[in-house]
Amino acid sequence: MTTPRFEAAAASAVAALGPQRARALAALLEQGRGAEYAVGEFPSSRTSGEVREVYRAIGAESIPAAAAAAYLRGFSAAWGERRGDAEVTTVWSGPGTPGVPVRSTARVLTEVVREARTELLAMTYAARPYRPLLQALGDAVIRGVEVHIVVETREGAGRLLDGPEPAETFRPLTGVRLWHWPVNRRDHPSARQHAKLAVADRRILFLGSANLTESGVRRNLEAGTVVRGGAAPERAAEHIRALMRQGVLRPLPS
Repeated sequence: MTTPRFEAAAASAVAALGPQRARALAALLEQGRGAEYAVGEFPSSRTSGEVREVYRAIGAESIPAAAAAAYLRGFSAAWGERRGDAEVTTVWSGPGTPGVPVRSTARVLTEVVREARTELLAMTYAARPYRPLLQALGDAVIRGVEVHIVVETREGAGRLLDGPEPAETFRPLTGVRLWHWPVNRRDHPSARQHAKLAVADRRILFLGSANLTESGVRRNLEAGTVVRGGAAPERAAEHIRALMRQGVLRPLPS
């Protein structure tokens, strides 16, 4: 018996959940847990639809729960092996050198945003309007990407950030969800939200020294890496999501 709907649903679910959480879904199936219970275990809007479709496909094609769980585990293992090889490249801002090919931070970061199809997570310390990046973020929202950006605040930075709040850079982008690390959630008064990264679909991780500003991605001498595949993009996304769920990172008021 062929089960094309379930196989397609399982593939999408594993891609969205990642191998570890897909195995957790398999365990819920074996325990006889229903769709609503499973959706509650994986509550993000990115994954809830995938989980529901797995359950709908199981019902439509009359697949025993044990068989569905076994398939999910096998697909998760294969997915993990396929993602095991990572491609790592370096990116730079600032002056170039003859004979050494480098890719600019501005171009690569914009490409990462453009490649996102379901989820984009980004973090920055400072932020100022940079039109190509803002355009790419706006286009991502339009095509249905769930975009979350974590920024530092002037309060959190003490006296180290001048000008408008970093979040104001992204306020014109309807649909972008802004987060911060509240001062009362920090263990030390001098702690800062200093991470600078972007993760697209848990497949691509940009990690570097550049803030999301024109000086950071174009003018300053900055360095970073892009990781495609492997465990690093997924682990980074899972860590950010966990900080959000635990309330360490919290939504900024509109």
